[in-house]
Amino acid sequence: MQPGQMAYDKGISVFSPDGRLFQVEYAREAVKKGSTTIGVKYKGGVALIVDRRSMNKLIEPKSTEKIHQIDDYIGCATSGLVADARVLVDEARKAAQVHKVNYGENISVEMLVKKVCDHKQNYTQYGGARPFGTALLVAGSDDLGVHLFETDPSGALIAFKATCIGIGRNAAIEVLEKDYEDDMEYKEAMKLGLKTLEAAIEEEPKAECVEIGVAEEGKKFRRLSEKEIADLMGSD
Repeated sequence: MQPGQMAYDKGISVFSPDGRLFQVEYAREAVKKGSTTIGVKYKGGVALIVDRRSMNKLIEPKSTEKIHQIDDYIGCATSGLVADARVLVDEARKAAQVHKVNYGENISVEMLVKKVCDHKQNYTQYGGARPFGTALLVAGSDDLGVHLFETDPSGALIAFKATCIGIGRNAAIEVLEKDYEDDMEYKEAMKLGLKTLEAAIEEEPKAECVEIGVAEEGKKFRRLSEKEIADLMGSD
């Protein structure tokens, strides 16, 4: 801990002299220790790929849900504190339903992400609360096309062509920066995503320990079955 830091890291509403909010930075550290979560855009779609291995061999891998459906055309993958992620997913679902009831149409992906990030940002400026120790990769389709957004514990949001959060992020980003191409086909994107996951976790992923969600133009968000994932891993 740096000299003088202790005076500024106990309260979320206090800036340090160099303009930092230490509690937000600590929340980012919680995300870095979360599950490896990868997002890749391809021609007409977005794939979310998550490692759901557990250190406890007695846990059923299928019981650890990392990809969540928000509405018919939007889904998200989470990394960080699981309970915090669940609260944010519920908030996103509520925002999507309220918009649909009020306006008779599905909420756009960017508007939904902004509402979630507004909620996260509220927890960075009031005492008595802490920032959410989780980040989301949100994938979806709307009238403007397909989108991939990353949300930060600070409430910031960024649109990406491909990205990674969680353990092994640096190794994953190296692979994505080297091999990602615009308008990749579905299978090419999936192979890149699985290759990136392998680089991040430093071992060959198993189908039962990988979760994949797909958002495509004009189609509802869906999660791939274990057989579909195994077929992708076994394809040339």
